[in-house]
Amino acid sequence: MQYTILIQWSDEDDCFVVSLPDFANVMQPCTHGDTYEKALQNAQEVLELLVECASEDGEPLPTPQRFQAVPSMSQVA
Repeated sequence: MQYTILIQWSDEDDCFVVSLPDFANVMQPCTHGDTYEKALQNAQEVLELLVECASEDGEPLPTPQRFQAVPSMSQVA
């Protein structure tokens, strides 16, 4: 899957929280983990579930965001 996974440390929650910005209809953050690795594992499981549910319900999946490098000033001139 080519969806963006955003993992950030939360002092308030004392864990890593995960957002899936491509899925605007999902409450964010959508999962968490005590370690970065666990947060990533949980994010992958949530993504799999979202894709499976959309497929079962005949709903379209969101278009994945793509990284776009910002040109340096020397490339702009």
